[in-house]
Amino acid sequence: MRTHSDGDSPGRASAGLESEWNRFVLPGGQVEKSGGTWRFINLESGGGQYTDAQIDDYQGLSRRRFRWNPPLTMTVRARFSHAADELIGTAGFGFWNDPFLMTGFRPPALPRAIWFFYSSAHSNIKLAREAPGWGWKAATIDAVTLPFFLLAPTAPLVVPLMNVPPLYRWLWPVGQRAIKVSESAVGVGMAEWHRYELVWGETHAAFSVDGKSVLACDTAPGGPLGFVMWIDNQAMALTPWGRFGYRTLPVSRAQWLEVDELRIDAEIE
Repeated sequence: MRTHSDGDSPGRASAGLESEWNRFVLPGGQVEKSGGTWRFINLESGGGQYTDAQIDDYQGLSRRRFRWNPPLTMTVRARFSHAADELIGTAGFGFWNDPFLMTGFRPPALPRAIWFFYSSAHSNIKLAREAPGWGWKAATIDAVTLPFFLLAPTAPLVVPLMNVPPLYRWLWPVGQRAIKVSESAVGVGMAEWHRYELVWGETHAAFSVDGKSVLACDTAPGGPLGFVMWIDNQAMALTPWGRFGYRTLPVSRAQWLEVDELRIDAEIE
């Protein structure tokens, strides 16, 4: 068992598997803790309702009270029950601002996130021109930026133009940069144990798996953000050319995310 327990020291904040995480478990989901291992499970379901198995540290908090700011380092050792072409829904771990009101009422917000994020092929979240709209990825996004607010009034004109491939290739890099999107395929088997590391800096971010870099970028989001680790049965569509959608998916057999190491170490004032 490898873990790093809560215990702030001067200038440092930390959290680990033994921390007192909030659980967010909806019907069809389970979170099991056995010794030094957590398992997040989606049971077989017909897809008629949203299923989620999750831990986080922001339930009941306003966004300004979310815990984590850069610089910090997160390390997770994890595996999944299925490979990337078999797992259903979305899953992952990292930091975000919970913009969709999932764990209590807050004013709606534009998304901010830095995490390892998976979505099955039922989704098409095509925000990075150089990356597919689904799969197991390292990713950043921050739409709470001045460039995005300056570009937003042009959306009614520009979004239809994105359906023309040459214009999409020309225009979308500007939008992608404005919302600080960077993505890269993780490129490892999800059903095998791997150690995932995320270094979140003030302006830069670095992701690695088993010590090998998978993404280094200068699109680190601002904070504060909350930590989340989950697996669910949702599918989403969000593209620059105006496609938007959401649905829940049937799960034909139980699937899970298993974790035996979690460390978050951050500097505090």
